[in-house]
Amino acid sequence: MLYFIGLGLYSEDDISFKGFNALKSVDCIYAEFYTAKLMGGNIDNLISKVDVPFVTLKREDVEDRNVVIEEALTKDIAFVVAGDPLMATTHTELYVEAVKKGVETRIIHGSSIFSAAPGLTGLQAYKFGKTTTVPFPDENFFPHSPYDVIKSNKELGLHTLVLLDIQAHKDRFMTVNQALRYLSKVESERGEKVFTDDTIVVGLARAGSDKPLVKGGTVSEVIDFDFGGPLHCLIVPGDLHFVEAEALITLSNISEVLLKDYL
Repeated sequence: MLYFIGLGLYSEDDISFKGFNALKSVDCIYAEFYTAKLMGGNIDNLISKVDVPFVTLKREDVEDRNVVIEEALTKDIAFVVAGDPLMATTHTELYVEAVKKGVETRIIHGSSIFSAAPGLTGLQAYKFGKTTTVPFPDENFFPHSPYDVIKSNKELGLHTLVLLDIQAHKDRFMTVNQALRYLSKVESERGEKVFTDDTIVVGLARAGSDKPLVKGGTVSEVIDFDFGGPLHCLIVPGDLHFVEAEALITLSNISEVLLKDYL
């Protein structure tokens, strides 16, 4: 048996009761924290309660896929990740490979930024288009793909959830401010008026915590705002229903003047 278990958004306390009971029943727990990380707790606190061998996997261990699946051929194994266990492509590939090899699988979902971000902002989940990620730039690496996704979604009137790069092994987590500067730089190079200083954005920090932070405004208003510690993400709204506009005003402290055309 191979369990895919989501730990939830923020701390080890977010795991479901069903997931916790599953952890107590397995022979070994494997965890991956390079695609997402629990910022509000310590996984060791959870592991100490279940008394099961625990191994943190490196990226190559997961992407190779042999480690977890080979173990699950003869043992009951749990593969745990922050958020929901099947939101990352790497995890879905692992799931598909397990099924192909005849491993019995069980999915125990966890809370995810894909549902938390719309909820925290009051935006309607079905009005989101393609999700994109802003990466940390590097020498000869500055892709415009996040800008292109925002452009395509805007043309359809859809909201864009923008995830921000995580390099957990370096303890490096992109901030809303860094993402805004990245996209503004693309705008300066492209000049297509997709992401100007007047573009309305909503930044989120620490979703899943007791006090998540949600702040909206124009790029120029938000770019220097202090969002505090990680994890962060960004939303670029598309066309708004008046109920969404009212929610943004209340929940993200955005100026009513900015949204007057939707009210």
